[in-house]
Amino acid sequence: MGREINNTMASQKQQASATSYTVEQLISVNPYNPDILPDLENYVNEQVSSETYSLNANLCLLRLYQFEPERMSTQIVARVLIKALMAMPAPDFSLCLFLIPERVQMEEQFKTLIVLSHYLELYNIDLILSLYLHTQTARFRQFWDEAAKSRHILEAVPGFEQAVQVYAVHLLSLTYQKIPRSVLAEAINIEGPSLEKFVQDHVDNSGWTIEKNQSKGQLIVFPQNEFNHPELKKSSVDGVSLEHITRILPILG
Repeated sequence: MGREINNTMASQKQQASATSYTVEQLISVNPYNPDILPDLENYVNEQVSSETYSLNANLCLLRLYQFEPERMSTQIVARVLIKALMAMPAPDFSLCLFLIPERVQMEEQFKTLIVLSHYLELYNIDLILSLYLHTQTARFRQFWDEAAKSRHILEAVPGFEQAVQVYAVHLLSLTYQKIPRSVLAEAINIEGPSLEKFVQDHVDNSGWTIEKNQSKGQLIVFPQNEFNHPELKKSSVDGVSLEHITRILPILG
């Protein structure tokens, strides 16, 4: 029985790999053939169920929709955009959005995804400004509040919240050496026992350490890297003028 189960699982894995390979073959041979649309749509659903991702295949699908607009599935397009959001900080969302007609972008679900993408893109600007202005922004909170209202759209693609949490931690660790636990909790939208587990997992596997501070409470200390190291950060600050910062401020308004 055990051998049969293992053989079945191996067969399923081989089939999934074959499907992926076949799709990539179809794209490389004739990416503008409308007959491959069903294969590409099925491949999007496979990416969702297997929590994998292929920007190349998804861009090919969107380009074909441009030539065959009557065959466009807005459900598939929404899934493509959500997967692209999950790839932040890569510019995949903008690349995909460029191929989607404006009339489609005006649909409510797509307007929502565009708003969410703007919040994610502004994460980085927020963190840079906080270094200069010594302020804390509420952009993380705004994103998670918007995402909560759009759960019916986002829940179609497993792993969305986890992907955004990875992105938020990535930005924080590049910007700071240490942050209050409360800032981390807001950035990743986790609290209580779940936050304890999240922090402990990163202490065990990512080199985080915990530091006690009388005024700020518990601090999360990130490993040093070329971006959050004080000397390199000082060089970066010296190289950015106030004029550049003031140009950013109206965008955040």
